[in-house]
Amino acid sequence: MNERRKLIFKTLGLTPVWRLRAGIPDAPAPEVITGNDSPVADVSTQAAFSAEYSEAAIRRMNWEQLAETVKNCTACPLRKTCTQTVFGVGDKNADWLYIGEGPGAREDELGEPFVGQAGKLLDNMLAAIHLRRGDNVYITNIVKCRPPNNRNPSDSEARQCEPYLARQIALIKPKLIIALGKVAAQNLLNSDDSIASLRGRVHQYSGIPLIVTYHPAYLLRALHEKAKAWKDLCRACELMDTL
Repeated sequence: MNERRKLIFKTLGLTPVWRLRAGIPDAPAPEVITGNDSPVADVSTQAAFSAEYSEAAIRRMNWEQLAETVKNCTACPLRKTCTQTVFGVGDKNADWLYIGEGPGAREDELGEPFVGQAGKLLDNMLAAIHLRRGDNVYITNIVKCRPPNNRNPSDSEARQCEPYLARQIALIKPKLIIALGKVAAQNLLNSDDSIASLRGRVHQYSGIPLIVTYHPAYLLRALHEKAKAWKDLCRACELMDTL
C-alpha cells in the first residue's frame, strides 16, 4: 500500500487498514501473474486500483480532511522541491472561485496563493468589480505545490492534484469559476486551445459557468492586455447578475 493511500485512510479514520481481498464490490482484484514459483501482482493494475480508490476517498472528505491530506501529499515529485503545500484561501461558501496555475516563490514561502506582485494585481482586479479576497471569494490553484523555477506544472502533476481541486470545488459550490491563465483554463476545460480562443465566451465545469481570463503574472508583463482582462471581468459580473 502506498503512503498516499495510507494517509487518506488515516485522515478518514479508517485505520487500522485491513488487507484488501478479491471479491469486494466495485473493487476488482489485481490480476495475478505466476512465474518463477512466486505469484506477482500486476503492478499497473494495482496502481490503477489504488488511484481509483484514493480518488473515491477524496470525494468523501470534508474541508479539514482534505486540507490535511493535501498538506501531507507526496503523490508527485513537486512536494520534494517545495517548502510547503498551498491549499487555497478565502470564503468556503464563496460565489466566486478564482483558480490559477500554481504557487510561486512568495506563495511557497507564506503558504497562501497570490501573495506576490501578481497577487496584488489580483486584489486590484477584485476591487475593481467590488470584491475582495476572503469575502465571497475563494482563491486556489491547479496544483498545490510550487513547480521548480516557477515553471508550468506538467500534465501528470496537474492530474495528481485534480481530485483535490475537484473536491474543493464540490465543497465550495461556487456560482462562477474564473480561470486565471492558459494552464488553469486548459486543465479545467480539458482543452489544448489557446487562451485567445477560450476567452470571450462562457464555458462549463461540472455544470458551473466558467470564464477564462489572463493570469495576473502575465498582465504584469503585457500591460496592453489589461483592457481585455477588464472586459472579461465585466462579462463575469454581467453573468453573475443572472445566476
